[in-house]
Order: sequence, then structure tokens, then C-alpha cells
Amino acid sequence: MNRKDFIRNSAILGGASILPINNVFSQNVTENGIDKLVDSNGNFIQKPLPYNKTFLEPHMDEETLHLHYEFHHGGAVKGANKDLESIKKHLQSGEMDQVDLWTRKLAYHFSSHVLHSIFWTNLTNKKTQPKAELLKQIEKDFGSFDHLKTYISKISKSVEGSGWGILGYQPYSRSLTLLQCENHQKLTQWGVVPLLVIDVWEHAYYLKYKNRRAEFVDTVLEIINWDNVAERLITAKQLHG
Repeated sequence: MNRKDFIRNSAILGGASILPINNVFSQNVTENGIDKLVDSNGNFIQKPLPYNKTFLEPHMDEETLHLHYEFHHGGAVKGANKDLESIKKHLQSGEMDQVDLWTRKLAYHFSSHVLHSIFWTNLTNKKTQPKAELLKQIEKDFGSFDHLKTYISKISKSVEGSGWGILGYQPYSRSLTLLQCENHQKLTQWGVVPLLVIDVWEHAYYLKYKNRRAEFVDTVLEIINWDNVAERLITAKQLHG
């Protein structure tokens, strides 16, 4: 499936791998297929992590990673399948109030599935730096890499309740943009392709960091795989011409 087919098959990056194979990590991600969010029948699927659950130690502990991936992300995948099944069922029966209810639930669960799938690939166990096209785009849109880090740190730490800090590519303005996302689906911009996401739900850090969200965000920013972000930017630009 090529990139054009992929975009046609899902409004929220759901149909196929979106990473080119040009380094060992992205090859593992692509072969593993973690960006493949649905099967050939349109059912939502959760692919294995592209690394073992100790890979992010000591920044992210194994137990939290296990619970986060298996039960929180996994629960979203199961929820999305139930939502879709319920929508189809109630469309058949004409119960449109129920269709409305399950449509809202699907927005929540599928958005969670998308963001979590990106989140896992955004992380590595060493410090990296943006370079080449990504760095030029960052400097153009934010002034400097330090400005971007300060910006995404602030919005991630100050999300009200649970949610995400998101760096995305906005094809309509051909620029990078930052979003403060409440829950999994609110405060979004139409068309934005997420490139880097920071999960600030408590389930992402509650065992190791307790209530210290700010410390967790600072730690995550030290282990971002900027090569992965760069690959996602290139693909986002190709997808939208």
C-alpha cells in the first residue's frame, strides 16, 4: 500500500506504515508495522512495540511501560472496535441517538490508538538532535530548537486534566504547529499530521514519577527520537504534496 492509498483509507493515519525505511530503527518500526492501525477488514489492531519493555530504562520504567502499552493503549484498541461495531449495529436498526453516542466514543478511542502508536516510535534510549530538513523547519517556524523545546514543554506540562502535547505538520500553512490536546481528541486542528506526541495522562508516569508531570515531561524530551520525527515530517509533506 502506497502513501496515497494510505491517506485515502484513513482520515487519521490508520491504514499503513508511514515511515520510510532508511535506518535500523525505522526499518524495525516499518517491519513491525506499529503504524498499521487496522487490518484488511477494517478492524483496529495493536502491533507489538518496536523494542522490549526495558529499552527505555531508566527514563521510563518497565512496569509502567507494560501497563501503559497493554492496558491503556490496548484498551483503546478494544474500545475502538466495540465503538465501530456498535455504530454499524445501530445504523442498521435506525437508532440514531445510539449512533451519535458511539461516534463520540470512537473519536476518543481511535484518537488514543493513533497517538499512542506514534508515541512509542517517538522514544529512544539516547539523546538525539534534529538536523537537516527538520531543523530548518523548526528554525523557520519557532526561531530555534531551544524555543521549540521550551514551547512544547510548557504546553505539555500545562494541559488541563489529561491529554497530550503535540508537534504536528499543518499542510494548509506548510508549517509546524504545536497543539495542547485535552483527553485524546479535543483542541485539535483539522488537517494536522502529528509528528511528535508527549503523553501526559497519569498512566504514562504514575509509578515512577508519582504526580510529578513536569519532571516526566523534562525526561521524555531528553529521549525523543528526532530521527523518527524527521521521517514523519518528510512523509507528511509527501502525503500532502
